Amino acid sequence: MAKTQASEIFSTLKSYAQKLSDGERTPAEVASALNDWAKESADSIKGRIHDEVESAVEKMGFVKREEFDQLAAEVQRLKKAAPKKSITKAAKKAAPKKKVVKK
Repeated sequence: MAKTQASEIFSTLKSYAQKLSDGERTPAEVASALNDWAKESADSIKGRIHDEVESAVEKMGFVKREEFDQLAAEVQRLKKAAPKKSITKAAKKAAPKKKVVKK
């Protein structure tokens, strides 16, 4: 069975305290090791949070800002590349005229 986070923290602290009291490590070494361990733990938690947020955002159907900006740039490029014809003239030509039949 895996250790819980609290028991893992307690075990680590106990190990460092034991090494300090046995004279195996200096207080500076223990402090440095604890700082490194805390930083690694924080990085791990940040990674997990990032993954969870990514998953939730994807499930909700949202797009990332980066993807939105890419699509907006593509739309602008397509608008610039489109012919300069007037839409109203093209619509008038394309729309068939309805005939009214009187009885």
